[in-house]
Amino acid sequence: MFEIRRVLTHVEDIFHEFGPAPAQPLRRGAIAAVLNNPFAGRYEPEIQHAMDALKPIGLDMAERLLGAMGLPHSAIEAYGKGAIVGSAGELEHGALWHVPGGYAMRELLENHGVPTKAIVPSTKKVGAPSTALDVPLTHVNASYVRSHFDALEVRVPGAPAADEVVYILVMSTGQRVHARVGGLAKDAIAGKDGLR
Repeated sequence: MFEIRRVLTHVEDIFHEFGPAPAQPLRRGAIAAVLNNPFAGRYEPEIQHAMDALKPIGLDMAERLLGAMGLPHSAIEAYGKGAIVGSAGELEHGALWHVPGGYAMRELLENHGVPTKAIVPSTKKVGAPSTALDVPLTHVNASYVRSHFDALEVRVPGAPAADEVVYILVMSTGQRVHARVGGLAKDAIAGKDGLR
């Protein structure tokens, strides 16, 4: 049902934001897979079954991203996902990524002892080739950890074509560099409901 045409992986280290350097740089990574959209060009009322076909792709992408970041599972503190649908598709084709993308990262981390009770934040849009998407990041265990509210801009040059979709996963090792606007601290997470 889905074939991958391209995969783009991006890893960055942030050493400071015009202030003192943190003890460890913040590492953020993204992986974006360009796939054919089997529903492009028409309205298909039943699409939910496509999520099952995307599950192994999601898990492979999560593993590849973590490998590219060169980190142990325990280093990941924030995650997010997104989709850019080509112009012959619809927003709902991007929504197919909610379960396969989110649960892939959660499964990968939980299988290695990292609690992931927080919902994986998401965004999606229909766009032309080279469209950029700001993919949100939040703490993996508690959505109210304000220091970890972040976003990573992802763009695949020349993609998606009209009949394609780009599915994206992002991960981060921690809070924004120099985060200092209060809110729930990661040390105070209760870890019961995914919120606090």
